[in-house]
Amino acid sequence: MHNTDFRAGFIAIVGRPNVGKSTLLNRLVGQKVSITSRKAQTTRHRITGILTDERAQYVFVDTPGFQTQYQSALNRVMNRTVTQTLHDVDAVLFVIEALRFDNGDQRVLDLLPRERPVLLVINKVDKLSDKAQLLPFIQRISELFPFTAIVPVSAEQGAQLSELLQEIRPLLPVGQPLFGEDEITDRNERFLAAELIREKLFRLLGDEIPYSTSVLVEKFELDGALRRIHAAIIVDKPGQKAIVIGKKGEKLKTIATQARQDMEKLFGGKVYLEVWVKVRGGWADDERVVKRLGYE
Repeated sequence: MHNTDFRAGFIAIVGRPNVGKSTLLNRLVGQKVSITSRKAQTTRHRITGILTDERAQYVFVDTPGFQTQYQSALNRVMNRTVTQTLHDVDAVLFVIEALRFDNGDQRVLDLLPRERPVLLVINKVDKLSDKAQLLPFIQRISELFPFTAIVPVSAEQGAQLSELLQEIRPLLPVGQPLFGEDEITDRNERFLAAELIREKLFRLLGDEIPYSTSVLVEKFELDGALRRIHAAIIVDKPGQKAIVIGKKGEKLKTIATQARQDMEKLFGGKVYLEVWVKVRGGWADDERVVKRLGYE
C-alpha cells in the first residue's frame, strides 16, 4: 500500500527542437523510451515515460519540438500534439539550453498555459566554461514568465535531476499510481521498435534524408522468447531509397543491426529483424499516410 501522501500525475516536457527533451526523459526514467540524435526534430510523437518511487509516480510526456519552419501535414499533427498536451497535464517542464534563448524558445514560451505550473529547466549546464554567466541569464529569463521554479540541469550527465523531481512532486495531485510500478512507458513494443529504427536513420544518414523518412512495422510476432519484426522504411523519393540502402546494401544492414541490438537490450530477449525500403512520394503531406504511420 502507498502512503496517504502518495502523488501521481502527468508532466509535459516541451521546448524548441534539440534542447535535450528526449535525453532528459530517458535519464529521468532510467531507460531509453524516447529516441535521440544530434539532429533537431528527432521526436515526432507524444512519448510517455514513467518513473515510480516510494513517494510519487511521475508520468512524463515528451513532445515533439514545436515546428514553425515548415507546414506539412506531419508538422501540423506534431504541433497539435504539443498544444493539446500542454492542457492535459498537471505540470509543464519548459526546457531551454544554458545561455541560449532565441525566437524558437520564445514561440514555445508563448504557448505555455498560465493555469498550469511551469518549471523552467535550463539544460546543458555542463557545457558552460564560465558558470558565473548562468545567474544573469536566469535573472533575464525569469522576467519573461511566472515560473514556479527554475532548475539548471545536465540531462546528459544526470546532474540536478533529483532536485528537479523534488520541485515537481508537490505539483502533482495526491492519489494512487496511474500505471504499474514496473512500467516505464505506455507505448507498446511495436511502436518502440519503429522508433529505434528511425533513430538509426537520424544517426547514420546525412542531414536532410532522415526528415523525409518514417518507419512502419508491418509485422510483429512473438515466437516463444523470440520477437520477429518486419519493418518498412518509408522514403519520399527513389534517390533516397538508394542512399538508405547504400553500396551493396551496407547502410541498410548497419541500420538494421544497430536497431536490432537496441531492441534486444530494451526488450530483454532475442530479435529477428527484417527491414526494407519503400518509396511513398509526398507521404508527409498526406494526412491518411501520416495517421497510418501512427502520428496522433
